Amino acid sequence: MAADRAYLDHNASAPLLAAAREAMVAALDAANPSSVHAEGRAARRLVEDARRDVAALVNAKPEHVVFTSGATEAAATLLTPDWRMGRAALRMARLYVSEADHPCLLNGGRFAPDRITRIAVDADGLVDLDALAAALAGHDKAEGLPLVAIHGANNETGVIQPIAEIAAIVKAAGGVLVVDAVQAAGRIPLDMSVPYADYVILSSHKIGGPKGVGAIVAASDLMMPKPLVAGGGQEKGHRGGTENLPGIAGFGAAARSALAGLATIDAVGQRRDAIEAIVKELVPDVEIFGKRAPRLANTTFFAIAGVKAETAQIAFDLAGVALSAGSACSSGKVGASHVLKAMGRGESEGALRVSIGASTTAEDIERFRSVLAGIAARRTGREKAA
Repeated sequence: MAADRAYLDHNASAPLLAAAREAMVAALDAANPSSVHAEGRAARRLVEDARRDVAALVNAKPEHVVFTSGATEAAATLLTPDWRMGRAALRMARLYVSEADHPCLLNGGRFAPDRITRIAVDADGLVDLDALAAALAGHDKAEGLPLVAIHGANNETGVIQPIAEIAAIVKAAGGVLVVDAVQAAGRIPLDMSVPYADYVILSSHKIGGPKGVGAIVAASDLMMPKPLVAGGGQEKGHRGGTENLPGIAGFGAAARSALAGLATIDAVGQRRDAIEAIVKELVPDVEIFGKRAPRLANTTFFAIAGVKAETAQIAFDLAGVALSAGSACSSGKVGASHVLKAMGRGESEGALRVSIGASTTAEDIERFRSVLAGIAARRTGREKAA
């Protein structure tokens, strides 16, 4: 990221870590990891080393990690009616997602639209557990199993879902749980050795690795979905195609750093709290979404009454501060937040998301303060003129 700017948009993409860049460069000249000669075996070791590092981030077994081109592909792979348990076919009859999920879950993957049920969230963005339990209680198991896909932490608000409680409800209903852990990984501890989820989705570039690589991590190898990408049998037949070796190597390095960085996450939280203190000081009537719920330490999502989020985002950008008006799900798209709508805040003029990391400095925060002070002053001037 540019040194003369403040980058406060880590939830869109975290800055590439030096360790990840070095690992990628070292892997650029590697051979095909499926080759049996010495060069191929050396390349295979790079893949398997990264697989161990990614597995360690969520305390899973390395053999249960499947590399993909990103989280969206991972979601499209998992969200399918067609699964296998060993050699036997297994059917998922219906998909259950939350109204505040990322579009890669909301769109339902390979499920037909009429086989998708959306579960409401409350005013804080937390999944309505009673609604989920009621929906699953009405599921017709004669048609197949229920598949539930929920984000572990929201990409806009940072709100952390009660996954342990959700998992208990899903298990009681005989269902399968997929957790989109893209924002949660590296920001809260994740442990797949205890009841958490059957599958989690990870993304490299959210934790300081390269773009274009992600992973499915399974709690066991008992069952897997029908492959989305078939090919030469790579990834044990779960995802065909020659592995993106530089990307995977960079992902592994980023996963190692993210796991180590969990020990310093409280310091990131203190910087986030400092940013929120500035916002409250300069905009006393600010609304911070999800503030009553558990949130990621690095994220704040707030609205300034009378100021359109897109307008404020442009002002920040012109002054050298990168942040988001909502999420960065679609190229160049800025529009109404479906997350706010799901929380019952559809009338809002949008919100600004500040998401930071260990590299965020006091100077970055001071620049944020300076720009927000100008926005607040102009708003006050307009109010007085009116």
